[in-house]
Amino acid sequence: MREFLLKLAASKGDIKADLLIKNAQVINVLSGEIHAENVAIYDGRFIGFGDYEAKQIIDAEGLYMSPGFIDGHIHFESTMLTLPEFSRAILQRGSTSVVIDPHEIANVLGLDGIRYVLHGINRIPLDVFVMLPSCVPATPLETSGSFITHRELYYMIQEERVAGIGEMMNFPAVINGDEEAHKRIAAARWKKIDGHAPGITGKDLNAYIFSNIDSDHESTSGQEALEKLRKGMHILVREGTSERNLADLIPIITKTNSWHFSFATDDKHPDDLLEEGHIDHSLQKAISLGLDPIIAYQMATINTSNHYRLKNVGAVKPRYWADFVLLSDYKKVKIESVYKRGVPVFKDNKMIYSPSYQNPRVRGAMNPGDVKREDFEIPAQAGQIRVIDIQPDQILTEEFTTDPKIKNNLLQSDIDRDILKIVVIERHKATGRIGKGFVRGFGLKRGAIASTVAHDAHNIVIVGTNDEDMAAAFERIKKIQGGLVAVDKEQVIAELALPIAGLLSTKTFEETAADLKKLKQKVVKLGGTHQSPFMILSFLCLSPVPKLKITDLGLIDVDNFCVTSLFVGETDSSLVDSTQG
Repeated sequence: MREFLLKLAASKGDIKADLLIKNAQVINVLSGEIHAENVAIYDGRFIGFGDYEAKQIIDAEGLYMSPGFIDGHIHFESTMLTLPEFSRAILQRGSTSVVIDPHEIANVLGLDGIRYVLHGINRIPLDVFVMLPSCVPATPLETSGSFITHRELYYMIQEERVAGIGEMMNFPAVINGDEEAHKRIAAARWKKIDGHAPGITGKDLNAYIFSNIDSDHESTSGQEALEKLRKGMHILVREGTSERNLADLIPIITKTNSWHFSFATDDKHPDDLLEEGHIDHSLQKAISLGLDPIIAYQMATINTSNHYRLKNVGAVKPRYWADFVLLSDYKKVKIESVYKRGVPVFKDNKMIYSPSYQNPRVRGAMNPGDVKREDFEIPAQAGQIRVIDIQPDQILTEEFTTDPKIKNNLLQSDIDRDILKIVVIERHKATGRIGKGFVRGFGLKRGAIASTVAHDAHNIVIVGTNDEDMAAAFERIKKIQGGLVAVDKEQVIAELALPIAGLLSTKTFEETAADLKKLKQKVVKLGGTHQSPFMILSFLCLSPVPKLKITDLGLIDVDNFCVTSLFVGETDSSLVDSTQG
């Protein structure tokens, strides 16, 4: 009570504020205007507008003051950074809060992965709100490293920093009334439940929303987002590394419906964070495409806070945490400084905060079994094959059929037609199981690339022009205990080790970004044409997203939710029971 009374006294002006920001142009996301103000801060919180006596006075000299930005949905593991480095990477971009779904590390390490996250979030200068992973495994169409039921979700939902239940990816189970899926949803109680409904429409969408799911970040067209909006969903406008939907969704946002939209990155690579930005990039791009700047700032701040019921963040308002950004140009989102709880963390074009906390060690997560070069071979059969077709700037894929290239009675990568072999090797239980297929869209003329970042079970995914390089990539991945690798003539030409669960680097933000950039450059030299080859490689295993994907079980027909044959005309596997997992 004494601390509260001191803050109250400071708010009334009876005692000095800690800090007064004078002559700021406040971007007021509550009133929807920009107005000149002096803003007082005490003990890390905004206490009021006006003239206050203060221990420290900073003249903003007309700079614009925005609330700190909030990412409405991100898998922080996609940055490949530990939590301290992740916070350092995005704080300088004005992001002071994030809503994360640690779905990836949970699929590898289970509850240990979630504990790893919860252990770290209170030790970094970033507000991290956790959505508990709802689908571990994501679907029964792959082999995951762990299994989390509704009981564990009930147990962990009470944590203060838990904002709800993460994206319910197994939409067939939800729509078909699976008891376990609905028990996981019910575990949220009064908290939020995130959705994942790519291409779901009509009565299926009605049933999905009726199940108490009220957000979605998978819309790839204005028409899709508008149907979800009309049915009451909060739309997270996604702009990540390979999932870029912002330009398609901005046209449907108006002054009357904008409260139901927020920004999200979902998955963002470290080099993109360094060179392009985070939510600041979404802001700038939205404004450049014609969105009202005030609406854009509301989407980056208060809309997200209100939707997820986040505590004391998202606005310049008495009692809220003094998380704010000072900008010289609010339309171009030119950041001059960033403050977290009234303390500068970025100023004069450099980070002031330097992480001293290091995340605890976690158990090893590489157990792939014995796999030899011969195991990459695919014996030829009569007829055509199914090929995964990559779509530009999307995680959705298409399927096409074609005649395969055959040599010595074995199917081969066809470099001339950009049809390359792809395999997924199970890495959690030493089964030695390998899913095999072909993909179009990488452009490689030689070599192979491999990764242990492979949504959502994060098995080992390899694409290449020949079996020898693919086998060499597998051996290197195994030796470094997970990561990203590029190989040419059976020699490793670039790599990024990810020894924490095969997902996270132990290096700094800048070092990790540099290693990834070098990898991408090497892939270009191999003939690669995709601007984010490792991000798109990881999504080819994403069995809840249409249309044709691949896991350790084989090719996945997502529309029919089953394992399908590589060879056209061969009998497909029976439909997978969507109620399992």
